[in-house]
Amino acid sequence: MNKRVVVGLSGGVDSSVAAYLLQEQGYEVVGIFMRNWHDESVTINNECPWIDDSNDAMLVAEHLGIPFHVLDLSKEYKERIVDYMFREYEMGRTPNPDVLCNREIKFDIFLKAAQNLKADFVATGHYCQKSEFSDAKGKVIYQLLAGADPNKDQSYFLCQLSQEQLSQALFPIGHLQKPQVREIAKEIGLPTAEKKDSQGLCFIGKVKLPTFLQQQLQPKAGEVVEVPADGALFTIYDRPVLTFEDAVVASKPHVFSNVPTKKVGTHNGAHYYTIGQRKGLGVGGKAEPLFIVHTDTTENKVYTGQGENHPALYRRGLFIPNSDIHWIRPDLELKVGERVCYKSRIRYRQELVGAELFKVEEGLHVIFDEPQRGVASGQFAAWYLDNESIGSGVIS
Repeated sequence: MNKRVVVGLSGGVDSSVAAYLLQEQGYEVVGIFMRNWHDESVTINNECPWIDDSNDAMLVAEHLGIPFHVLDLSKEYKERIVDYMFREYEMGRTPNPDVLCNREIKFDIFLKAAQNLKADFVATGHYCQKSEFSDAKGKVIYQLLAGADPNKDQSYFLCQLSQEQLSQALFPIGHLQKPQVREIAKEIGLPTAEKKDSQGLCFIGKVKLPTFLQQQLQPKAGEVVEVPADGALFTIYDRPVLTFEDAVVASKPHVFSNVPTKKVGTHNGAHYYTIGQRKGLGVGGKAEPLFIVHTDTTENKVYTGQGENHPALYRRGLFIPNSDIHWIRPDLELKVGERVCYKSRIRYRQELVGAELFKVEEGLHVIFDEPQRGVASGQFAAWYLDNESIGSGVIS
């Protein structure tokens, strides 16, 4: 009997081709569309953010001749993703709902639903790859590898998966380039072959994050202030980080309480903004564009600096508390007092950069070879060995 795979059909070309490839490999394929949100208050121009995608997913299933179901996960999505997002933004942090959606929805709730359908695996259209090997004791170790297309590698979005989740996951298009995926879709006549990639929230669709936040979080007028580009005011550790004590200093965030500022405008709520943001301030007349370097949701104040090289935009390191550290490869977990060099990134599509990890009793210090722009609390930092994602954590 063929093994059964449940594919998360999003209504896009990637998951459509993933389902086709699995079918070609001899799997018994079932398509499921996840209905994660249906709050009409956040639709745009009277467009429904999910019905079009659901219809496209159904058309793909019909074209391939596979069973199709719609699974309503809106209650779980609100509890695990949307409420989390609001809490984080209200605290002035920068959450990544796509990372959480994969950990909490696609490879947890959705995976359990697939198991109820007697599925052996779940599959998605992510551009990443999976491998495995056996250790000295014969235990199978699963590896999360970067996608073959460097422009589409989505391993960062899966940086919170566990060994158990990986053991039941398939990524059928991870070895392909995006143009190859579209070509396959055209060759077999898939209705999603020319469909543009979604730019909205994870499995919500056309809804844009700023629109979503502004319709869900109440506006609150406050000051936009500018801070001087005086490097002496900010802790950018430019000396070699040789000791654990050095790492503690290098990972400290900038302190703005004693930095001189001048008011340059007003905003509608500090919780709408994030570090590194340029657009949306509505403040002009400066020699260089203003970038957000800090937000204070307690005082409802947004701090800005002129130019993309403003020292307050950069940090040498970051800290992740123990409760927020996750190892995809538990066999490589650092013990207190250990340190190791990996490659790291703090956002999707960022180039991997050299970093050293220092494990202390309280958590993990990640120190970059060069200062990094836009490090914000709430983001996920992920670390890699070559093209393998080893672990990740939430920046304090």
